[in-house]
Amino acid sequence: MTRQQVSELIGALTPELALQREQTLHTIRGHARLVAPGTGAKAKLTPADRILATALHLHQLATMNLLGQLFGVSAVTISRASQKVRPLLEAHGHHIDASTARFRTPTDLTTFLAPDPAQIKIKKKG
Repeated sequence: MTRQQVSELIGALTPELALQREQTLHTIRGHARLVAPGTGAKAKLTPADRILATALHLHQLATMNLLGQLFGVSAVTISRASQKVRPLLEAHGHHIDASTARFRTPTDLTTFLAPDPAQIKIKKKG
């Protein structure tokens, strides 16, 4: 997908993700909102991040653990986001084919993206 296609996809799905989230919260609460939207706990991933992570997961470029590391969340958060975004992608007729490249670690990804192995810089956790 090109950047333009990703931007268009995010623009199309973001309002639907917000509506889906409100419906879920309404069901959990059992009544309408009592406070203004935007209050309370913030989502760990933005709608754009959810869509991008799902597209990368469906493209099978990376494991959920690696995607979690890249987005700064757990693999479970990536999985939940994917479960919610996938039906929206299907409803909009978007099919994402699997890639031949597979990445399991940040090092794999960095090695693939670096034009020169001497330029590889991996930030160590610590």
